[in-house]
Amino acid sequence: MNSTQNSSEHQIIFTRYPEPGKTKTRLIPALGSERAAELHRHLAEHTLAQVKQLANNRSLTTEIRFTGSTPAQMQTWLGTEIIYQTQGEGDLGERMARAFQEAFTTGSQRVVIIGTDCPSIDPPLLATAFDELHRHDLVLGPAEDGGYYLIGLSRFIPDLFAGITWGTSSVLQQTLTIANQLQLSYSLLPQRADIDRPEDLALLDERFANFKQLTPKISIIVPVLNETGTLEKTLRTAQLSAQVEIIVADGGSEDGTDDLARSMGVKVIYPPVGRAAQMNAGAAIATGDILLFLHGDTQLPEGFDKVITETLSNSDVIAGAFELRIDGEHRGLRFIETGVNWRSRWFGMPYGDQAIFMPAQVFKRVGGFPEMAIMEDFEMMRRLRRLGKINIVAMPVLTSGRRWQKLGVVKTTLINQLVIMSYFLGVAPTRLARWYRRQQKS
Repeated sequence: MNSTQNSSEHQIIFTRYPEPGKTKTRLIPALGSERAAELHRHLAEHTLAQVKQLANNRSLTTEIRFTGSTPAQMQTWLGTEIIYQTQGEGDLGERMARAFQEAFTTGSQRVVIIGTDCPSIDPPLLATAFDELHRHDLVLGPAEDGGYYLIGLSRFIPDLFAGITWGTSSVLQQTLTIANQLQLSYSLLPQRADIDRPEDLALLDERFANFKQLTPKISIIVPVLNETGTLEKTLRTAQLSAQVEIIVADGGSEDGTDDLARSMGVKVIYPPVGRAAQMNAGAAIATGDILLFLHGDTQLPEGFDKVITETLSNSDVIAGAFELRIDGEHRGLRFIETGVNWRSRWFGMPYGDQAIFMPAQVFKRVGGFPEMAIMEDFEMMRRLRRLGKINIVAMPVLTSGRRWQKLGVVKTTLINQLVIMSYFLGVAPTRLARWYRRQQKS
């Protein structure tokens, strides 16, 4: 609803419609897209409640500048007694400058903009901001991350929003530098924390207790084929976290692998044979926010769930994997581990035995594993690298050394490298897979 402002004091709230997957994206690894959107909805409603409480005791108009929705949807969500405007185009500075300019143009004398990420904003704090604007050109609420949770002006000053590197820890300092250059008088409110990252969830009070210190649900998908010798240890380590579901995708085992998995309380499915097809089938029924693809002979380290959550909380990271440790005493295995970990870290190319993980929405975005006879993990990494950074956790998984023990360290390494080079040279994966299996049996 658009209405004419009739107060000299005007409060603007910047927010967006709580659509899952597009709201609070940095919290999705910790909460999942649905709960991240739900938290945003609670924070926005809480912020608006504080503003309404202030307006009960002060002549104040309220406006919401929004993205990701229509005015009708916003009215359905937050009510019809508020002014609604889209934020429009441009970076955050351009959008805030436009909001200030329009507010002053329509007669406001003191204007304050806040977001909805700071749950500790309350009526006394907002009242202080407006009071300070009787004496100052500018009021700022410093955020702990180096930005600000509130900005208020007693007149339009467009230079305050030019040349700022938004989204960085230097936003507040850059703004103060400009203010000093313009010889503005300003006031700083108490520093407060925004809720932007998984580690910030611990700062929520009892009003948001349902969201505090949550860990995401991780779906662990284990493709297997005759793995009774190693699977029990693999599943035991995976069950160390309470926030996981484990799906064993059996490609037709004849040694009781599926019975073993079921006896350990694990869901078992029977997709078509082929590691890529098995992993895709497991992912299709997974309910977790994060997918972890684990070989049947690989053991996860203690605390893997926390490390995965922390890794994916970095907005630059699209996926990850662990360093590799091979079970065995042969000195040559240590050279292989060093080479694998170096390659993975420098080129962002981990392989399947390093327990690859990613948000479920990323997996869907890349279309799952390409259903190739071999090298499906290699091709998946190539796809993921186009979307963002692949981080290698400085903590190893322990994979069985049986391949190296069977054929020898040198021969196994040569076979692996020949497969990779042949793939690069265009040899068909089906042909490579047949050759690889013959070498494993020789």
